[in-house]
Amino acid sequence: MDYVVYILFSEGISQYYAGQTENIEKRIIRHNRGLVKSTKRGVPWKLIKIIPVSSIAEAMKLKRKVKKRGIKRFLADLT
Repeated sequence: MDYVVYILFSEGISQYYAGQTENIEKRIIRHNRGLVKSTKRGVPWKLIKIIPVSSIAEAMKLKRKVKKRGIKRFLADLT
């Protein structure tokens, strides 16, 4: 299975979150049930972007790049 880098947005706290996973459906459920410490206060989270990658190493590298650039700025660069 491929890995993905994903971007979520919480309207309640007006924040973005970037993560990486092998199972996006399961991961979003965990975020929205408040089971992930770093996103607990922003429930509910809306999936904004999914970027497929071929390996966990590539996913981790891209996630770092997204966070370093700033998620909002990274998204703006894609358009």
